[in-house]
Amino acid sequence: MVKRLIAIILIFGATSVGWLALGALTESRTRSSYTELGGAVGELWGMPHCQAAPEVFALAPATAAGDGKALSERVPVPLTSTDAAVRLDLDYRRKGLLWFSTYNVSFFGTWTAVNTAPEPRKMVAVFRFPSSEALYDGFSLTLNGVEVPARYSPEEGGLEGEVTVDPGATLVLTAAYRSRGLDRWTYRLGPEVAQVRDFTLVVETDFKDVDFPARTLSPTSKEETPTGWRLTWRHENLISGFEVGVEVPHRLNPGPLAAKVSFFAPVCLLFFFFVIFVLSVLRNVNLHPMHYFFLAAAFFSFHLLFAYLVDHIDLHLAFAIAAATSVALVVSYLRVVVGPRFAFVEAGLAQLVYLVLFSYTQFLEGFTGLAVTVASVLTLFVLMQATARVDWEKVFAGQGPAVPGRPSPEKPPVEPGKGLTA
Repeated sequence: MVKRLIAIILIFGATSVGWLALGALTESRTRSSYTELGGAVGELWGMPHCQAAPEVFALAPATAAGDGKALSERVPVPLTSTDAAVRLDLDYRRKGLLWFSTYNVSFFGTWTAVNTAPEPRKMVAVFRFPSSEALYDGFSLTLNGVEVPARYSPEEGGLEGEVTVDPGATLVLTAAYRSRGLDRWTYRLGPEVAQVRDFTLVVETDFKDVDFPARTLSPTSKEETPTGWRLTWRHENLISGFEVGVEVPHRLNPGPLAAKVSFFAPVCLLFFFFVIFVLSVLRNVNLHPMHYFFLAAAFFSFHLLFAYLVDHIDLHLAFAIAAATSVALVVSYLRVVVGPRFAFVEAGLAQLVYLVLFSYTQFLEGFTGLAVTVASVLTLFVLMQATARVDWEKVFAGQGPAVPGRPSPEKPPVEPGKGLTA
């Protein structure tokens, strides 16, 4: 029995090494896919958006430069109000082993600034796009209700328009566009720490699973809509270095999930081997280490098939096909080895629990550890109750019966003249 246990442990160890190699290979394929495909998705769909607040400058009277040319000094003018509305529509894109969290965005913003000088001044508004790697459809930029021809300023890194504002009058800047982005949308209040007054930003989503990126402000109010959320940031006078934004929910990615399932597989096989060993003792079923080897191979087939099926078909369908294949291998094999009852009832149920259900807990992000812990405690309780009367000394000595009260196998009759001492 001890030699048999050592052989089973060696089989378990060799299979675990195979699972670690499979998980590492799947992770490598995933990283390679992300490197190759992530840039392609960004080029086709757009990168993460970070919309910066526009900047307004007043042109001071021109002064003469050293070469005799007149220069106008730009004096920053603070924004007196911000009123922006954003609509985010989720639209996942899949390439290879990965799902990318892409979205459509509609943006409209209105900002105001006041000319506090006692005379009319030319004021310049600079608007920067949230990403240089994106398309902007239906773009418009107006100053005081008039769409002005915007020019690109390499120094400012954005479009700028110019208008003359009377003393004490308000400059009203509006901008609108439709675009597409990736992963998250954020709004930057200003360079580093900035002060904003009369600030309102409303973000509407068509998805329920809303999260917020690191170093961003939480909304001041949330209102659930039939398809998602209406998030509002409202501040009268705010000073902050944080941004405002929304993290787009990420879909369960086949590649990383397949790798996690492979890395977790040794735990599944350990429970399965332990339960099968105990049940074989209780049922007086004689399983050779070679039987355990084929059982481990059937377990491994699940993860191997799942890791390569997710490239081509739906994630849950791939899981179901791989699980059905592995269970069929184990049950059909043990049916021949020890009979249908042990194969379908004991071994089949154990595989459903410790392979299928344990592996499926990887889909439940955040609950995997709790689910496995509960199942482990229940397994321990059941096995402790079932084996409380087992005579383990007889089991490991190769003697029977293992359970008191259970009849021992009949011994063959002793032939005359044999087994006798003079």
